[in-house]
Amino acid sequence: MDYTTDNDVKADAVTCTGCSEFIQASSHDGCFPQPRRRQSPTVHPFSRKIAMQTYDSKRTIPGTPIFDGEAARRGYALNKMCFSFNSQANREEFLRDEAAYCRKFGLEEAQIQAVVNRDVLSLLREGGGVYFLGKLASGVLGLDMQDLGALQTGLSKEAFQQKLNESGK
Repeated sequence: MDYTTDNDVKADAVTCTGCSEFIQASSHDGCFPQPRRRQSPTVHPFSRKIAMQTYDSKRTIPGTPIFDGEAARRGYALNKMCFSFNSQANREEFLRDEAAYCRKFGLEEAQIQAVVNRDVLSLLREGGGVYFLGKLASGVLGLDMQDLGALQTGLSKEAFQQKLNESGK
């Protein structure tokens, strides 16, 4: 059984609308397959070179760790662990043996040390996303987002709150 696209190009592989699986048209029953459109690359070689040069450049802000794709990959295990703190049972297991819980998720030694030392700024540098670190900070350490903001800016929590209030006027 072959399906054709509206351009009359033979499509032997389709995406199933019932289960969203990419399948061979003849090997899947019961769902309504949609033909996959084949697109040829239309990128000019010079455009690709320029795009790659732009992509390779890194944005830097002095004193601020940038959470980009590289940081996300580096901090994947850390962020996954922090997300686990949605569960009370996981928070309790973490508090019983923090280092073992970190190793269970495959954290690197620098990340484990930052967790054990409660060094939130190092966790940010190690690829921790602020949303996920918020789960560690609030669920386990008893900190709120203003505590994290104060740590990042080097201010006391009161001075940070005052700065926020002044910027809102």
